[in-house]
Amino acid sequence: MSMSDPVGDLLTRIRNGQRAGKPTITTPASGLRENLLSVLEREGYIRGFERVQVREGIAEIRVDLKYNEGTPVINEIQRVSKPGRRVYAKIKDLQKVYNGLGISILSTPRGVMSDQEARQANVGGEVLCQVF
Repeated sequence: MSMSDPVGDLLTRIRNGQRAGKPTITTPASGLRENLLSVLEREGYIRGFERVQVREGIAEIRVDLKYNEGTPVINEIQRVSKPGRRVYAKIKDLQKVYNGLGISILSTPRGVMSDQEARQANVGGEVLCQVF
């Protein structure tokens, strides 16, 4: 079955898993999802993730969600650039999320990175999502 928005699916699985209080979630494996999860891990929003082979040619990613005293670390996670409407930002036009308390995740020519990393590399790109 083909999926039209794999990033949106990943964000929804994270959101639903945290609302249900699950310690881990699983999602189909892809390179973009792994890159997005590595940014979330570097920024401290998830504990970690690992790629698991289900069977020959089929892989999943198991994501360990992070909680602080029983409440989810991620308060809000939303998709910005959607399949029907792509949102691109130059580095000088990139807005801070909640006055710098949250992050934006961008897909740039140098890879998937947070808005802070993009500012340091002085590169813009497609704004995938915002996390707070």
